Amino acid sequence: MLFVPAQATQSVWTLIIKADPVVQLVMLVLIGFSVASWAIIVQRYLILNRAMSQSVAFLDKFWATSSLEEAASTVKRFPDSPVAAAFAAGYKELVRLNEVETQVGQGPLGSGSANIARALRKAGGEAMTRLERSIPFLASCGSAAPFIGLFGTVWGILRAFQEIGARGTTSIAEVGPFIAEALIATAFGLVAAIPAVMFFNYFATRLKLLAAETNNFSSDFLNLVDRHERVRSAGRQV
Repeated sequence: MLFVPAQATQSVWTLIIKADPVVQLVMLVLIGFSVASWAIIVQRYLILNRAMSQSVAFLDKFWATSSLEEAASTVKRFPDSPVAAAFAAGYKELVRLNEVETQVGQGPLGSGSANIARALRKAGGEAMTRLERSIPFLASCGSAAPFIGLFGTVWGILRAFQEIGARGTTSIAEVGPFIAEALIATAFGLVAAIPAVMFFNYFATRLKLLAAETNNFSSDFLNLVDRHERVRSAGRQV
């Protein structure tokens, strides 16, 4: 394990405290980016984990039930699942179409199936949008933070050259602190950007899996409805 001497640590803090106001502002902005990124990372990690586990649990429950009514009664147990949200919207539309059939003698086959498909697609899309909330910030942070840190670095280097010109010396003891504070700004940028990029890619993969599960379930649900309606139509013809 690597231990940093207290003197070296104190020197770093001294450089930060005595840094140029512009460089300090850059560091504060990057600290804000990092804090916001980690807040989003923790929140989205927990939410996406719940969404994934609840989706798996709902699918197991759905295929184990003997009727859509029984499956619909369990939806409230899976509030974070986009699959459950899509099913709830599709089932609600199916019930509405069945009520229309009772009144006017026209069931959900044909255009009714298209209505159910739209309901499934809309509910699934809205659920995925809620899950994606704030995640684009991680991409923005990963892209912008290194350049913000680079700006602080460039500013510090310019200040170092100004000191060289003013003092007429190239001694590292004279200009070293200015170069060091410039490099600290770059480090702040990398510390903010690296976790943001890594978790953005991780979340993007999880969201793709959830979207695929939702789309696959929507297709299976539509197939069940169409198959059921064809059986009912054949029974009425007989």
